[in-house]
Amino acid sequence: MTNQTAVKGPFRVDHVGSLLRPDHLKKARAAFENGELSREELTAVEDQEISRIVEKQKEIGLQAITDGEFRRGWWHLDFMWGINGIEQYRKDHGYKFAEGIESEPLDVRTTGEISWNKTHDFLEHFKALKEFVDDDAVAKLSIPSPNQFLHEGIRREEHYETLEVFAQDLRKVYIDAIQDFYDLGCRYLQLDDVFWGFLAADGIRGGLLSEEEWTELKQTAKENIKTILANKPDDLVLTTHVCRGNYRSSYAAAGPYYPVAKELFNDISYDGYFLEYDDDRSGDFGPLEHFSGNGKVVLGLMTSKFPKIEDIKVLKSRIQEATQYVPKDQLCISPQCGFASTEEGNSMTEDEQWAKLSHLIQHEKELFAD
Repeated sequence: MTNQTAVKGPFRVDHVGSLLRPDHLKKARAAFENGELSREELTAVEDQEISRIVEKQKEIGLQAITDGEFRRGWWHLDFMWGINGIEQYRKDHGYKFAEGIESEPLDVRTTGEISWNKTHDFLEHFKALKEFVDDDAVAKLSIPSPNQFLHEGIRREEHYETLEVFAQDLRKVYIDAIQDFYDLGCRYLQLDDVFWGFLAADGIRGGLLSEEEWTELKQTAKENIKTILANKPDDLVLTTHVCRGNYRSSYAAAGPYYPVAKELFNDISYDGYFLEYDDDRSGDFGPLEHFSGNGKVVLGLMTSKFPKIEDIKVLKSRIQEATQYVPKDQLCISPQCGFASTEEGNSMTEDEQWAKLSHLIQHEKELFAD
């Protein structure tokens, strides 16, 4: 068997990371929250289900293997409220999505100065994943980008008077966190980032945010990532997924990448960019003209929101269209987002989820053939 740990992602066919939670796991999590199941009993259920999906990912041919985010309720909040100086709280309203859909009203905010928590639960989560994956594939971890902490209301002014001082501590948190994951053997780490999608969204610049606020936030977001990239271990593959919201098959934002393209694709040099291109909300490939030429671009051409299988000829045509801006050998393909960014999941069955991923893998050569 080939040792895949020597192979670096992103892979020609890859995936964002989250997978649909089985009912057995959802019931166990609910029982734990109600005090009917111990932490040890819940962990045993999680281990059982993660072991199963790790083997399924290997079986269908994925090279990057995740734990499906099965130990989380949310793709981002579970990580965020594990950091020193951050707490969980309930708001009056949840996150707003299309068609009037709204999430549970949970969020995070500062309780004081922030720092990395060296006993963060995600460290143990990755250790377990690494053991399940072993050496015949690559264990991939996804965590929220530091830019998720830039959303309004998280930084409280009684703790940080200025955004810049907060950002300096935030960058230190991530430098320390990334080093700890690296020391545990992580070599493929993804920063999921809705904030770039928020800044690029229709109606934000000059609408929800003034031009001055928008410019300051964009500059801070850029410097956050540049600082982290400058301090990461050389052999750690660090990628990002630029998201526009994913909850119960709905979305939160729409708009092409043009407003942030230079900062995101040129001023920053990730090892890979997972980009949403599954429908008209994302616009055309034009923003990729700013791509620096470093790393890879992972085209999210397959939707993770609905079960319909995409036509291979259409996907191939769109890949060919993207070669106007990015050489084909630097292009990959994936679903546009995870299948379950929260434990509720999108509107499809687990079998339909595997069918979509298998479809890409089975047609990989055809998709990228000349």
